[in-house]
Amino acid sequence: MATTVRRAVLTLPAAPLGPENPLPGLRTLDQVHVLDERSKQGMPRDMVRQLGHAPLRTLLPVRTLDGYGRERTETGLDTIVIENDRLRVTVLPGLGGRIHSLHHKSTGRELVYRNPVFQPADFALNGAWFSGGIEWNIGATGHTTLTCAPVHAAVVPAPDGGEMVRLWEWERLRDLPFQVDLWLPADSDFLYVGVRIRNPHERTVPTYWWSNTAVEETARTRVIAPADEAWHFGYAHTLNRVPSPRSEGVDRSYPAHGAHPADYFYEVPGESRKWIAALDAAGQGLVQTSTDRLRGRKLFLWGSGQGGRRWQEWLTEPGTPGYTEIQAGLARTQLEHVPLEPGADFSWLEAYGPLAADPDTVHGDDWTAARAATERALEDALPRAGVDAAYTAWLAHADLEPSEPLATGSGWGALEVLRAGHKLPGTPFPESNLTELQEPWLELLRTGTFPYPRKVTPPGPTLVAPHWRDMLETAPAEPLTEYHLGVAQWHAGDLAQAVRSWERGLQLAPSRWPLLRCLALADCEAGHPERAADLYAEAFADLCEERREGDTWTAATAALGREAIASLLAAGRPAQARTVWEGLRPATRRTGRFRLIEATLLVAEGDRQAARALFDEGFEVADLREGATVLSDIWAELTDEPVPEAYDFRGPQQA
Repeated sequence: MATTVRRAVLTLPAAPLGPENPLPGLRTLDQVHVLDERSKQGMPRDMVRQLGHAPLRTLLPVRTLDGYGRERTETGLDTIVIENDRLRVTVLPGLGGRIHSLHHKSTGRELVYRNPVFQPADFALNGAWFSGGIEWNIGATGHTTLTCAPVHAAVVPAPDGGEMVRLWEWERLRDLPFQVDLWLPADSDFLYVGVRIRNPHERTVPTYWWSNTAVEETARTRVIAPADEAWHFGYAHTLNRVPSPRSEGVDRSYPAHGAHPADYFYEVPGESRKWIAALDAAGQGLVQTSTDRLRGRKLFLWGSGQGGRRWQEWLTEPGTPGYTEIQAGLARTQLEHVPLEPGADFSWLEAYGPLAADPDTVHGDDWTAARAATERALEDALPRAGVDAAYTAWLAHADLEPSEPLATGSGWGALEVLRAGHKLPGTPFPESNLTELQEPWLELLRTGTFPYPRKVTPPGPTLVAPHWRDMLETAPAEPLTEYHLGVAQWHAGDLAQAVRSWERGLQLAPSRWPLLRCLALADCEAGHPERAADLYAEAFADLCEERREGDTWTAATAALGREAIASLLAAGRPAQARTVWEGLRPATRRTGRFRLIEATLLVAEGDRQAARALFDEGFEVADLREGATVLSDIWAELTDEPVPEAYDFRGPQQA
């Protein structure tokens, strides 16, 4: 059959994403991928340079997604289905372009781990993330901020004369447009994925890309890559070079052998073909390969310990098999960012498909033989020269304009193209994509003045790139303009000037709490907890006087209340923290996150019995951050009893 492309709806139990957090992300959420500087000794020079290259210091201009819960209802998700007589590919354009399913029709095998539910958890750079399938991570170390965001999608002519699907968006952490072309030739067992990241700016931009594939894990799943060494990274925040597959007496190529969550970044020789495979007891499974630009390969495993098992359960529904991830990226490790020169691009082609190799050799003790058998099977199924030829053919089609639209992403790319006149053939960002989120910035661009909203509402998102900061600096110094200017200055590292801008805005601001909150956070960062507590208390009181009904105001109240309570408790003021608690909406106080905050507050007030009663009653913290041990930490303050499994997310290194 010829390759077909169609739209469909996937119905599955899903938790709603909820509203965005209206407070600007003046700090990053990620503490998992912080590297101990001492572990850089003895590393290759290019790796050391890229490890220290332009790490994020804020989430701006992206907003945090932390309003989701854990109550799932049957929900229809828009999909794009690409199908030939060998494979059926299901794509989620409203959720970052994630490949939800890669179904091999002749064997009836699902080649990727397909999560039977949509359950957000706090793993992405900006919060909400979900497990399963194949995800496209761009921006900075971690899961992309586009994980739960819509992307543009359309049909484009494919190199073989058929149709392929193009996904594209404007990545906002680094201000880079990118595209992902999904090409399934008519008689192919392999899905080709052409990727291009472009730098339209006159400055070098730090670039990040990792394609993450979740595969079902069994006791006999073996992950094989063309390497004898790997860089091991775990919750101890060190990066150590270890032999592969065996280190410390354990064969790490079997994810089930690991005791705790870990990353293994393979040291793939430069001249070797780039690939990674996950094969089961019968020697069958999924292989991913690419052109040489995508040099990195990685195994991620949750481990067999209590913490890893608990996290896997958290991400899906009871009875679902576990998963591991095989990944491919631009650099050796995910802690690196690669410079992309002005006007240049990075492009490559990936291929995903079924693989079968001799199981006795694959699972034998001879690692060299297992690798060789797997690579021979790959060469028979999809020769390296064939991937290179497919890349050349795809690249000739990368600039072709989309024909039939399938889905619409954000309007931020349209705003940037309108501002700078970027020419980006193949990835259109028309003015018709603009929404009300871009309207005030469009007015600033056209008139030089940032407008006041027509109704009382929390401030909208702030743009922080240098060109927008320059426009804010020359705009009339109204309070809302000073607020946005201060946020942009903070992002740029000019902390003192940011504080001055917020203080100027505060003098005439009809809405004081957004500015007070920024000043409070600045005092927290500067090591002034008492002053920060004063400002947080004032900010929350002002918000309570101003707030209206609606999801945005509820989200703002919850977000500010959470920060204010933490600040007041850090300053030793539980009575004021209790006042903030009482100002929260009743529905907010009933959520798991705020039950945990209430338990913390009760401990500070000396009422450990009441805090223990909350734990005994039971609650779930929907936005528990990856690697967090706060539940077990508070439990330890209440009792010497073992931590109940429901609250125990610790790995062995954290227990």
